[in-house]
Amino acid sequence: MFAGLSELGISNGDDLKETLTNCTEPLKAIDQFQMENGILLPTLQSALPFLDLHGTPRLEFHQSVFDELRDKLMERVAVIADGKEEDRYGKLEELLEKSFPLVKMPSIQPVVMQVLKHLPKVPEKKLKLVMADKELYKVCAVEVKRQIWQDNQALFGDEVSPLLKQYIVEKEAALFSSDLSILHNFFSPSPKTRRQGEVVLKLTHMIGKNVKLYDMVLQFLRTLFLRTRNVHYCTLRAELLMSLHDLDISEICSVDPCHKFTWCLDACIREKFVDGKRARELQGFLDGVKKGQEQVLGDLSMILCDPFACNTLALSIMRNLQELLSQESLPRDSPDLMLLLRMLSLGQGAWDMIDSQVFKEPRLVVSQSLHCGDMFMCCVSPQDLEVVTRFLPAMMSVVVDDHTFTVEQKLPNEEKSSLTYPTGLPDAFSRYLLNNRVACEMGLYYVLHIAKLRNKNALQRLLPALVDSYNDMAFSDIFLHLLTGHLTLLSDEFGSGDFCSVVFDGFLLTSFSSKENVHRHALRLLLHLHQKVLPSYMETLMKTLESPKQCSEPLKELYTQLTEKLEAHKKSPPPLEKSPSLDMGLHPVAVTQNASVPTTSV
Repeated sequence: MFAGLSELGISNGDDLKETLTNCTEPLKAIDQFQMENGILLPTLQSALPFLDLHGTPRLEFHQSVFDELRDKLMERVAVIADGKEEDRYGKLEELLEKSFPLVKMPSIQPVVMQVLKHLPKVPEKKLKLVMADKELYKVCAVEVKRQIWQDNQALFGDEVSPLLKQYIVEKEAALFSSDLSILHNFFSPSPKTRRQGEVVLKLTHMIGKNVKLYDMVLQFLRTLFLRTRNVHYCTLRAELLMSLHDLDISEICSVDPCHKFTWCLDACIREKFVDGKRARELQGFLDGVKKGQEQVLGDLSMILCDPFACNTLALSIMRNLQELLSQESLPRDSPDLMLLLRMLSLGQGAWDMIDSQVFKEPRLVVSQSLHCGDMFMCCVSPQDLEVVTRFLPAMMSVVVDDHTFTVEQKLPNEEKSSLTYPTGLPDAFSRYLLNNRVACEMGLYYVLHIAKLRNKNALQRLLPALVDSYNDMAFSDIFLHLLTGHLTLLSDEFGSGDFCSVVFDGFLLTSFSSKENVHRHALRLLLHLHQKVLPSYMETLMKTLESPKQCSEPLKELYTQLTEKLEAHKKSPPPLEKSPSLDMGLHPVAVTQNASVPTTSV
């Protein structure tokens, strides 16, 4: 405990023990030891007997003086470090040399740690000693740990890894939230609110202004994204940069080439829409990637792969298509739409780009507009160009079919034709939904759009087509989370066997046995809507969705919760019938004014 005192020429317990062992008069030896090692203040010696008279132990007095002096010293260290003297760090290093031998003493340790904290560059020898001692490493300030981490990537990885795991767990838990709502869903929190999350704040604090540590975290995120394909790592990449932006850490923001692009995109995510002005800014950043700096595209694609960015781009595309439809314009004639597709395509291809290390956007394609012979240019691949020339017209034809049927239903009976609502879909729509990820993303968001409009007919037409989607994107947690929330708007429709059959038999139940996440989302939906579903159909669903023996605990819990809710619903008293009317069908009889009124004598 007192190791290090002897190095500084200060007597310790061992010296006192040796003195008492070899002396002939112990009391005099103790007095001499106290004189030599006490507070060297001549006027104090005459005052100490007064403390004895008051029963105050010398230990208590010395401890209080020590604590006061230690606090003053720590304050002084901070003042020196914040000062402008040229030799301020030299003074701190001198103090460190004197105090470091006592770093294991609990009473002195805070002083040593305070000095280490305020040194911008701790001597390497001292850093190694701190790193080698688990107890010292644990209690040292993050400012000291940063200096250790920047040269020890493995150690830094050990510190960061639990936080990254926690972040993913929190994101996935949000997707399986028991609250189903279109207003409060996974994408509801604003970017600024999300950046106040525990993990983002901790990582930001750990990085500080250290560019090397920031680069390490980005490398961890790229590696994990490649290893797992989990898009939440892309979200964290953007959130971390914007968290440092919020704190005005220019040392990092100024050297990250993605900073201004991410800042602009963050504003779009906040508004859930990419307006024309910001679209041009984003395009300028993409077009401004210089030759030899193509690797930046890897980070830009990762930022665009963030689900919050994809959500904003897809919603903007849907809005853009609605405007084109109202203007009777073709998708290929909209520069804004082409840019949105370009960014969506870049984000969707992030994993492939980083994995292949081929940092190259699709080559510029020049194609001839079929409707007027004009030339138009767009930075999309031939495959994505077909999305514009083939898939989007097919999707818009579906919109026109629905609009035509709606208008038809509003006509007077004598003007109505025998038009029935179409059941099939254009071949191009189904084909691109299966073979093209950008087309699939737009198709999924169109389904969400019609669900938001409570369009039962269109939903029944489109949902079964999602069974065959690109890379099973229709069964991803993000889409199912949004779809289940949107379906709450059509809760009354679940009283229809036909509608239930489309949602469950035609879509969810087609893959629930092989995909546990689909099983969980189906149970989430039923937990919210079980009272609306026909009892006979509900009974069949419960048998089908019974949790298998080998399944995760969350799935078992969901099924148990649903079972308990159904039992409670059965036991609850039926709603009271309306009281029968007391109206007997009697009508008031008019009485003539001349009629005599019999009276009863009192």
